[in-house]
Amino acid sequence: MIKYLNGSDIMKTPNYIDAKKRNFEKVNIIRDFKINDELKNIGSNKKYLIKTYGCQMNERDSENISAILENMGYKKAIDYNDADLIILNTCAIRENAHNKVFGMLGRLKHMKEERPLMIGLCGCMAQEEVVVNEIMKKYKYVDLVFGTHNIHELPEILNNAIKNNSRQIEVWSKEGDIVEDIPIKRESKYKAWVNIMYGCDKFCTYCIVPYTRGKQRSRLKEDIIKEVEDLVKDGYKEVTLLGQNVNAYGKDFKDAKYNMANLLEDVSKTKIERIKFVTSHPWDFTDDMIKVIKENENILPYIHLPVQSGSNRILKLMGRKYTKESYLDLVKKLKENIPNICLTTDIIVGFPNETDEDFKETLDIVNECKYDLAYTFIYSPRVGTPASNMKDDVPLKVKEERLQILNDLVNKYSKESNEKLLNKTLSVLIDGKSDKEGILSGYSRENKLVNVKADLNYIGKIVNVKITDAKTWSLDGVLDEWWNNKRNKYICKNNKR
Repeated sequence: MIKYLNGSDIMKTPNYIDAKKRNFEKVNIIRDFKINDELKNIGSNKKYLIKTYGCQMNERDSENISAILENMGYKKAIDYNDADLIILNTCAIRENAHNKVFGMLGRLKHMKEERPLMIGLCGCMAQEEVVVNEIMKKYKYVDLVFGTHNIHELPEILNNAIKNNSRQIEVWSKEGDIVEDIPIKRESKYKAWVNIMYGCDKFCTYCIVPYTRGKQRSRLKEDIIKEVEDLVKDGYKEVTLLGQNVNAYGKDFKDAKYNMANLLEDVSKTKIERIKFVTSHPWDFTDDMIKVIKENENILPYIHLPVQSGSNRILKLMGRKYTKESYLDLVKKLKENIPNICLTTDIIVGFPNETDEDFKETLDIVNECKYDLAYTFIYSPRVGTPASNMKDDVPLKVKEERLQILNDLVNKYSKESNEKLLNKTLSVLIDGKSDKEGILSGYSRENKLVNVKADLNYIGKIVNVKITDAKTWSLDGVLDEWWNNKRNKYICKNNKR
């Protein structure tokens, strides 16, 4: 829908009906992304800041947005007060995420009243019909809004806003093509996000993501492998393969013989030292995937496997299309085949119609799986989803009590899992500084957060750390110099060949 407001203001807004549609139109691969010469200097002497909310996909999108802006002459600002352009890259998964963004927009309004400032909104909230309508009516100081499907159009959208001194809202309800070659400014020099697909076709009843990210579109394997190979050449040690449901990779291809198991196998051959992937839907996790993970050491023993509920009745209401029994069978296979597996999950409490017995079944599955970590949430309805039309009949007080009980149980198993690693030596990729002076932190192969006393030269290196203390959410350790010296000698020896 196109509207023209206040003369030159251009609005293209989303709607839920179009966002829900799935079609069989061919997804084109667009290459050789370029920024027109006349747009390369419009950010000269100006600074930008991007505030990112939500998942790894948003973080990866922000890396693209940063690179686009810097190719237009912008420099990265130190903080909000230093920025000429502030873009909020938003998340729509829960009500709390909404509230944070609208709260930030209120803060930015006051900043804009005091000095020249452009404000942009993008990400999943920008794809929600109700949000864009509210922005149009109540937040007229927001200068540009663009969606998840047209990040590549940011140069033109921004230029129009500046040149015409007008508000630009350009959001596509339907997903676009896959645009390769968009520049990227990676936040890390040794670990990287790599998109393997976009969108989701699962339509879980509570989830807004199929509406905000569009239909499932898989990147070509050749493009993914080349990106990883280039990262290896640049010295990167770890990649995380990203998608709303990575396990369904390739199912949208006409020739669906090439799947996630095949892709994992091929990525493992690129000599990248560490491979992760998120997020997995239990429905699509195959035996072939388990086999590939088991046989390739550089695919880390870390599986994030959202269960959402332990009740078959609630799972059916959620549209999850698996049962508690099939989920537990999968977990059993994973634990039998992948040594030292770290298993994490997502759980929602207080879904419409959830009874005390349903909640007890969720506790039962936590007791059975003994998750290393769980991300737990109180259900919040998302406008446009089927669940939003269900009667939300669980009182807030009950939801909060259930969440506390669940968190106490999850924390118990998290602590127990970490305590099993005491006095063991773990391979850790050092990320950066900890909050404590002189302490660095990073993640082990098992995706455990490890803190260790070491100098800054260790940042970006994979080192062996002997664990000396276990907390609920992290481990403390010391550098295992014997193992590290042995590893360094091995690397040097092989580099000389």
